[in-house]
Amino acid sequence: MAASRYRRFLRLCEEWPVENSKWQRDLGSVLRQRVAQAFREGENTPIADPEACDQMYESLVRIHTNFYKNKYPRLKDTTFTGVTLEDCRMILATDILKQMEDMKKGTWKRLREKFSAKKPEEDSK
Repeated sequence: MAASRYRRFLRLCEEWPVENSKWQRDLGSVLRQRVAQAFREGENTPIADPEACDQMYESLVRIHTNFYKNKYPRLKDTTFTGVTLEDCRMILATDILKQMEDMKKGTWKRLREKFSAKKPEEDSK
């Protein structure tokens, strides 16, 4: 029975898209990591709580198939702030977040990093 559960999770991992704009932060990559941890021995992995495993699988399938999005359709595609889905995706992209982190740095720190011969990691030691 563990073999069929393992195959179902593998199939779900194959179908789940990976967002390249959210490098190592998207749900697809986290799902793949968690399945690899949970099923370390592959099909031969003993499952301590099969009911919880099945419940987890069903929950992930509902997320993947947009069950609740279809069940409760939204009237508008924006949030209360007026931000659209595409704007949210752009803001949450890894590149944009790195740029925002750089903007948070003070002027002195940016100048020091720019003109310093050492790497910033070495400077903090």
